[in-house]
Amino acid sequence: MNTVEDQIISLRKELAHHNYQYYVLSQPEISDYEFDKMLSELKRLEDENPQYFDPDSPTQRVGSDLDGGFTQYPHKYPMLSLANTYSAEEVADFYNRVCSALGTADVELVAELKYDGVSVSLTYVDGRLQRALTRGDGVKGDDITANVRTIRSIPLILHGDYPSEFEMRGEMLMPWAVFDRLNEERARQEENLFANPRNATSGTIKLQSPAEVAKRNLDSYLYYMLGEQLPSDTHYGNLMAAKTYGFKISDAIKLCSSLKEVYDFISYWDTERKNLPFATDGIVIKVNSLQYQEELGYTAKTPRWAIAYKFQAEQACTQLLSVDFQVGRTGVVTPVANLAPVQLSGTVVKRATLHNADVMDELDLHYDDFVFVEKGGEIIPKITGVDKSQRRPGAGKVKFATVCPECGAVLVRREGDAAHYCPNERGCLPQIKGKVEHFVSRKAMNIDGIGEEIVDLLFREKLIRDAADLYKLQVSDLSCLERMGEKSASKIIEGIEASKQVPFERVLFAMGIRYVGETIAKKLCHALKNIDAIANAGKEQLVAIDEIGESIADSVIAFFADDVNADFVNRLRESGLQFSVPESANVGGSDKLKGLSIVISGVFQRHSRDELKQLIELHGGKNTGSISAKTSYVLAGDNMGPAKLEKAKTLGVPIISEEDFERLIG
Repeated sequence: MNTVEDQIISLRKELAHHNYQYYVLSQPEISDYEFDKMLSELKRLEDENPQYFDPDSPTQRVGSDLDGGFTQYPHKYPMLSLANTYSAEEVADFYNRVCSALGTADVELVAELKYDGVSVSLTYVDGRLQRALTRGDGVKGDDITANVRTIRSIPLILHGDYPSEFEMRGEMLMPWAVFDRLNEERARQEENLFANPRNATSGTIKLQSPAEVAKRNLDSYLYYMLGEQLPSDTHYGNLMAAKTYGFKISDAIKLCSSLKEVYDFISYWDTERKNLPFATDGIVIKVNSLQYQEELGYTAKTPRWAIAYKFQAEQACTQLLSVDFQVGRTGVVTPVANLAPVQLSGTVVKRATLHNADVMDELDLHYDDFVFVEKGGEIIPKITGVDKSQRRPGAGKVKFATVCPECGAVLVRREGDAAHYCPNERGCLPQIKGKVEHFVSRKAMNIDGIGEEIVDLLFREKLIRDAADLYKLQVSDLSCLERMGEKSASKIIEGIEASKQVPFERVLFAMGIRYVGETIAKKLCHALKNIDAIANAGKEQLVAIDEIGESIADSVIAFFADDVNADFVNRLRESGLQFSVPESANVGGSDKLKGLSIVISGVFQRHSRDELKQLIELHGGKNTGSISAKTSYVLAGDNMGPAKLEKAKTLGVPIISEEDFERLIG
């Protein structure tokens, strides 16, 4: 190598090759360690030589931490939906309609998997990714280019003999393994779980931080090419060409010259899809000839040359072996069924949630029953029914636990609540450890290096009894522990020290007061300004705060009235945590928007969406995500969503501009 620039270019090419081998072909040639080592070396060279920056470098796949709203752009070609069918007869009807319209006895079709993800349109100019758009309303979509650049199976630079400009369409998706890990993390944080991988993908791709998107490890498959100078006059030929350019094209594609071949394809994948690592919900059938596609044309909403065959909801039947009862950090006891292993949605299922006592009663579950299982929105699948025809004579009914499986305390069920609780919050180990795990979590104190295993280790070694004890730890306390060296210990202590700068609202959230989530913690902090004001607030004062009802107020009062909690708060205060809102946070504030509910939509000239949200809160207003009859104003920028515009007009909600809003707050 003669120059630093040569080294950078060489490393980029080599990493791009290995990225393609791993993420597209699933044929890695080197270990993850070797890949990461090369990537680190490239990043070092680029950091030291910023004049050689390239947005398409492999180092840029991690995304930026910069936030920004999404701009909308029109689709060059409308992005339509597919008509759905659910039976072989409907597939035959489609085939006959196509043949009749074309005046031919038969036509060549292409059968493909229908991915249960989020559609994306990718525009390439001179072999480089120029823009990525969502489907949107089919006419225009959100520009998600920055987020899509983090998906490693989507090429940033093409290779081969590609057209100068064209569009690839496909599906962004979240593999089952990634989805399960994400929901496990959300469950630990007691956040709402994603219902399915498609919802998780949709939520991920609309995150404002590409760096966060990169952490979600989305994947993609591309399935359609559009443009003026395509390599082939057939759909199948274009996909095979796209594969040579570096696109991830599924091998589950079949050229079919008869309906029987289509049916065979459907039959095969109706079973085999259970072994796939990602979610599918059907088969897409397309006319292969582009000329025929053009002749057949479109209806107002769908192409006449393609149709989707939808599978029935995937379900498996297996035997119930036993039921465990698990205790969460808030004391909620959840029943979990242990099952005979069964294949479902690409994974082997051995456990399924039973939710609560009411669900168990509704299922009328007995020991050794054969149960129907679906992979829903839980960390683990759910039982949807029982095959009572296979029930063993004399089998006993499964009953909900009456005492805590961890500490033996008698369980309680509050009026109007579906859950059973263990009331022994200070003597039940899962609750005690769970509170610390919540305290150190990303959205709370975000203490780097401390997870579930480290928390368990700290309790076993009797180094902590609650979260406040973390601030007494020294490197020497940790470095001698099992699988813990000086470097890891130092990293944890640095993370603990750094957490002292975490804003007050997140400290309050981290303390784990029942019913006080992120939003309520923020409302309390901004209304009452410091921990003493919150601790001494009466019920009338608390319920006067936006979104705080009697249950939350009672919980806050009870928390601070408890001597043990008061001691916990004082120990955190002595450790130097933030227990007040900085004066600077209130500069320029007012109550001009008090009692007003405002929805933000579109892209703005002088403020980011986050800045507008902060201004609304600063002046006493409330941000909401959807328009209702209770909405006071819609603050609209450029490219306001057509659905929101229509709903605002229907409900008679006033629409104001950025300038109107500025006048409103003075």
